[in-house]
Amino acid sequence: MNASVPPFETFPALSSATPWARHAFVQRVPKVVVDVERAEAMERLQSAHLAAAEALGFSSDALWTAEQVHGREVALVPDPSIDGRVIAGADGLITRTPGCLLGIYVADCGPIYVADIQSRAIAVLHSGRVGTELNILANCVERMKREFSTRVADLVVQLGPCIRPPAYEVDFAAQILGQARELAIPEEQIFDCGSCTAQGLDKYYSYRLEKGKTGRMLALFGIPAGK
Repeated sequence: MNASVPPFETFPALSSATPWARHAFVQRVPKVVVDVERAEAMERLQSAHLAAAEALGFSSDALWTAEQVHGREVALVPDPSIDGRVIAGADGLITRTPGCLLGIYVADCGPIYVADIQSRAIAVLHSGRVGTELNILANCVERMKREFSTRVADLVVQLGPCIRPPAYEVDFAAQILGQARELAIPEEQIFDCGSCTAQGLDKYYSYRLEKGKTGRMLALFGIPAGK
């Protein structure tokens, strides 16, 4: 990996299910000091995050992100009415458009990757305690049904690193997996990496352990142009 590209992980089950897409979970960026307010931390991480997007084969202007307000709104991109690449009021993004790269920032909350293996539509969701209580995953599936005629039997769900007990009193990771089952997504198509962000500060940022003065990881999921 090029020195300018930050460390990132991928999930074997998701890679196997979506050979037509690319994904990554960008970890803690070495040597970048982030014990500052969020806006400053994000500015310091921007070049590394864009380098990760480019390493996946996307240009910087292909990246769409969500404002992330701890809600359940899921937006369809690309959206020609949006000036810029940040979708206000959204905590999830869906697309079926080649050349689009979806991004969600997390620092303990759960990043959820969703793929429809038949229509080749994808989603990324920000689901922490509140988003999970609001069941953003169910809202995402309903939006994918409307936009892409998605069937739940064709969905693959991958949960990435997030905070978990005993580091956090609410096991929202288990709740997310339960919600996927309640939606009737096949058990063999539901995956969890199992990593706890609060127990791996060498690799991850943790808002809770670092008392809010920390960076953000970036969940990326995109469809390369021409796919």
